[in-house]
Amino acid sequence: MAENAMSKRKLEKRIKKIEAEECRYNQIKTPTNILFNIILAVLSFICVIPFIFVIIISITDEQSLTMNGYRFVPEKLSLYAYEYIVSAGENIIRSYGVTILVTISGTIIGLLLTGTYAYALSRKTYAFRKFFTTVITIPMLFSGGMIANYLIVTKVMMLKDTIWALILPLCLNSFNIIVLRTFFKTSIPDAVIESAKIDGASEWRVFFQIVIPMALPGLATIGLFLTLGYWNDWFNAMMYMDDKSMIPLQYLLIQIESSIDWLANNKATMGVDGIAVAQNMPKETIKMAIVVISTLPIIFAYPFFQRYFVNGLTVGAVKE
Repeated sequence: MAENAMSKRKLEKRIKKIEAEECRYNQIKTPTNILFNIILAVLSFICVIPFIFVIIISITDEQSLTMNGYRFVPEKLSLYAYEYIVSAGENIIRSYGVTILVTISGTIIGLLLTGTYAYALSRKTYAFRKFFTTVITIPMLFSGGMIANYLIVTKVMMLKDTIWALILPLCLNSFNIIVLRTFFKTSIPDAVIESAKIDGASEWRVFFQIVIPMALPGLATIGLFLTLGYWNDWFNAMMYMDDKSMIPLQYLLIQIESSIDWLANNKATMGVDGIAVAQNMPKETIKMAIVVISTLPIIFAYPFFQRYFVNGLTVGAVKE
């Protein structure tokens, strides 16, 4: 008995020693870690430089920009480009509201539709998954075209000049469904679903209480795709919106930029007053200001999605 106990202790010490050696070999050395941090910091700064440069140009005086060109340290600062955009008054505030409403509503509806569709396709027990996989694959290869889309939205669905014309065309995407279906298949073990059904859980309860909490990284990724798509969308507004009160932010900014370009190109036909107005308008700086205004909200929203970009949530959850 004593010999067996001693042998057991020796075996445990040997195992601990091997584990300590493996941990030491797998650990990144301090100089290497510092070098990697420096490289990543430099690369991160290089990625941020263009956006900083855009902000600097947007607050540069137009005349100074014309005379001296683009500089990181402008000779004269000016907020006239932002003042010109804000001069739209209640129009830009209303457009911001429309864009925020469309982005939030569209992202929620898109996640619900994409998640349920992808989850059904990921289950091997679903009898029609091959058929519906073919259904979502066809639009990735063939498209009905702009005219067909316009007729369906305006004549069949009767959505012209409604908020749904900005939401429904973008809420379901074949690529997002395929990505989320693959995530469900690889990250949600069948044993978890089967155990929940044995305990009497319905399909909806399994989806909302088990699948969604385990699939937050995948859902956050698709949610970010949908948020970016809705926030940057202006084409649907141009196609389906004649009501000026329903114009989103991106389309309003495009209209402002187009008006400035038209005035700059046709100032010779507008008389002395028109020439003076066209010369004082911000032409280059307003383009950069538009980029800043349309990009900053997404930059602030990204950290809320990033917290869910974590892999391996289900590793070790089920032992086969």
